Amino acid sequence: MTVLILTCRQDVTADMVVARLHERGVPLVRLDPADVPGEASLSAEYVRGDFYGHLSTDGRLLSMSALRSIWVRRPGEPAAHAPEPSEWLTAETEQALYGMLYSATARWMNHPSASTQARCKPWQLGVAHRSGFAVPPTVVTTFPRVARQFATQYRDIVVKSASGPPAGDPPVALPTTRIGPDADFAGVAAGPTLLQQYVPKRADIRLTSVGGRLFAARKRATSDQVDGRYGATGHAWEPARIPDRIARAVRDYTDLAALAYAAFDFAEDEEGVWWFLECNQGGQFGFIELETGQPIADAVAAWLAGAPNGAVRVTSGALGGHGGGGL
Repeated sequence: MTVLILTCRQDVTADMVVARLHERGVPLVRLDPADVPGEASLSAEYVRGDFYGHLSTDGRLLSMSALRSIWVRRPGEPAAHAPEPSEWLTAETEQALYGMLYSATARWMNHPSASTQARCKPWQLGVAHRSGFAVPPTVVTTFPRVARQFATQYRDIVVKSASGPPAGDPPVALPTTRIGPDADFAGVAAGPTLLQQYVPKRADIRLTSVGGRLFAARKRATSDQVDGRYGATGHAWEPARIPDRIARAVRDYTDLAALAYAAFDFAEDEEGVWWFLECNQGGQFGFIELETGQPIADAVAAWLAGAPNGAVRVTSGALGGHGGGGL
């Protein structure tokens, strides 16, 4: 049985998992949907209720019946590398490729439908509340009056992107920005704006969940730091112990979201409370593994190499040996 990895050509994080799969002797095929059609080909046949599907890339022919699991890591846009790319060709290729993959019986990390829903920040906040996380008061609005009222009530707030930086070359950085109640909120009417109460933090927390195995890392923050993704703090990521309450909430969240893989970001305040900021269904983990030595790539490889058709579920029994990522 073969593992299919959907990712772009330059993906160091995927390279780490590929190495672990090779060590385990697990057959794998790496495919960038951007190479279909062209460097990669596909064929799917539905006859009298039977389904036959095949992918061809790098001289390898992969049958859908031989698929063990599919890792949607960082795939390119279908047909992006075609000799004559177009929106129509992208739509046709996406329908053909993913329609064929959906027809297979392999399990997903993560299924595209679950990933699409999981990307939505407002939806994340609702699931986080239901799961038992501490969540800062938040509003997403196009009403300037509502934004001003929120700022007046909570005084110290931040504005952040709901969808992340827009695609472009060169890439655009959109750091979370701290603002006060005297800010001009007239521009809120131009587009949905996400405002959130500012959490004074002593550390950033990145928690990675891989099929129920949890790995947490902590990096001390500076007193004036707002967005942990930007700017050096002089501190490195270190393995962190996961409170039982957080482990239970992660289990509930990933169950509700149907995620086999998830990367959670928290702000740890001076009292040690972990405040939920977001959950990235495809978040990077390579930098955490390199700094902490936590075997996240091996955990991903182990899940992908597991028995096909397994349920995407986090079980409480799986937390025992990995609650603190080795600590």
